[in-house]
Amino acid sequence: MTEAELKTATDDLASLFRQSSRAVAFTGAGISTESGIPDFRSPGGLWTQNKPIPFQAFIQSREARAEAWRRKFTMDDSYRGAAPARGHLALAAMIRAGHLSGIITQNIDNLHQDAGTPDPQLIEIHGNGTYATCLACGRRHELSWVRQRFEASGGEPPDCEACGGPVKSATISFGQAMPEAKMRQAAAWSTDCDLFLAIGSSLVVYPAAGLPLAARESGAHLVIINREETPLDEAAHLIIRADIGEVLEGLTRRLGIGGLS
Repeated sequence: MTEAELKTATDDLASLFRQSSRAVAFTGAGISTESGIPDFRSPGGLWTQNKPIPFQAFIQSREARAEAWRRKFTMDDSYRGAAPARGHLALAAMIRAGHLSGIITQNIDNLHQDAGTPDPQLIEIHGNGTYATCLACGRRHELSWVRQRFEASGGEPPDCEACGGPVKSATISFGQAMPEAKMRQAAAWSTDCDLFLAIGSSLVVYPAAGLPLAARESGAHLVIINREETPLDEAAHLIIRADIGEVLEGLTRRLGIGGLS
């Protein structure tokens, strides 16, 4: 996309926001690459050397749980200290200014919260990787506690302090049921909005990728901001293939929003 094309597209996006009263953003891994967190599927992505372990394997095998935690800590170490990027800060500022009703995210990195997005305006449909939970009783466990136990035992997966159940990162693994309440809320936001921004998502993972279509079919304008093509491009009213941080930072300027920090 040329500089002139980007300017026109960002102007068009700002115009859609001025007409909107219920805008919702949907974010994927692409918004966090500027923070130094690689995406999952591209060459060099997080799954290149640390493939995800399916949920059933995690449940059935103590060895799989140990390997899952080893991979988890390896990935955490690779982007330790990551801070919110321009995209996270812009969306949080748009919520504060009343231009954005909320954010539905596939991400597990907590960067939307770190940027200042309030919990009531954020739905994490794939969970959160900054803490762990017991799969038996639901008790929360901090990662510092998990890692201390893991390393002190020579790599044994920790069990819950309260009930002895398996402790897992509070994320949704392949084969694990999606959080029903959060998915219902995300679907409600999607069908009720009048503007839906899909940002930095490949839009191939379902049921999450169905949310943009649900918004479109309910009458919302669908905007896709992503460097690569997506399977839903044909359904979009506006496609912007450019740097996410640049687009969203430019959008906030056009809307008269400052304070991206």
